[in-house]
Amino acid sequence: MDRHRLIELINQLAVVHGEVILSSGIKADYYVDLRRATLHHEASKLIGAQMLQMLTEHGINNIEAVGGLTMGADPVAAAIMNASENIDAFVVRKQAKQHGMGRQVEGPDISGREVVVVEDTSTTGGSPLTAAEAVKEAGAEILCIATVVDRDTGAREVIEKEGYKYLSLISLEDLGLS
Repeated sequence: MDRHRLIELINQLAVVHGEVILSSGIKADYYVDLRRATLHHEASKLIGAQMLQMLTEHGINNIEAVGGLTMGADPVAAAIMNASENIDAFVVRKQAKQHGMGRQVEGPDISGREVVVVEDTSTTGGSPLTAAEAVKEAGAEILCIATVVDRDTGAREVIEKEGYKYLSLISLEDLGLS
């Protein structure tokens, strides 16, 4: 029931019809603006719970922290953190700060911890792979990369080619867009 409600909310809030150019340069006749759902009070709670359930169902246990490249991953990580009892969240900057602590990965220290790199939706796999590189440099062990919506435009193949397990909660078919 929660999954069906989440799909309904994503369709209502985040699917925008009309020709758009994605960040990858790919032309599409719709856009999934998932921040409209990940930052929505009801959808966020469902995303956190459903992502945790999906991870558990795929044997991804002992997660200590979740996060990814700012900004798409931030509300997803917060939703998972809030749906859990003991999972921290972290934020990966596109590049390390040039002042202060000079960190690229912000939040609780993830060195030596088992983490999941998350993303709201991925077209090419570039954002989660950029985050994964920073997370590895910060000393964490990546259990998998997980997205809320898979656009089915090659991200899975690119991410898996790099040796990561890839999970996605909602497909284009689920949204009636395939």
